[in-house]
Amino acid sequence: MRATLSASEEAHPNAEGTRELFIVVCASGFENSARARSALMFAALAATGGYKTVLYCIQNAVDIMVRGSLEKNERPQPGVPSLAQRLNEALDAGVEIHCCTQSMANKHLSETDLIDGARAAGAMSLIVLAAEAKGTISF
Repeated sequence: MRATLSASEEAHPNAEGTRELFIVVCASGFENSARARSALMFAALAATGGYKTVLYCIQNAVDIMVRGSLEKNERPQPGVPSLAQRLNEALDAGVEIHCCTQSMANKHLSETDLIDGARAAGAMSLIVLAAEAKGTISF
């Protein structure tokens, strides 16, 4: 993806010289894998475009971040990137994955249930991140 970006589209520093923050919020899980794939794709795109990017997973999106769930639940479609592929692209691009602690509690999950690269984060952290972010997008 990086090869398709112009120099003006890369590395968005703020006044302090650090990269600007971009947030992708995803509530969709296996019940709407197309939306979840889009969230992962846009998160990876933002990260490769130079933004510090956080994918904040709530509700059913948390299910995708549970260790072993992709192997059990994903139904790949011919010619369509898989959730696993999009997740690996996002992680490789440096996207931080945060999972809502309330959604996790509702599903009886702990941080040890999450994939490598994902962590638990409270709802207030999303509020703080969104207030600091240059932009947000939701799926």
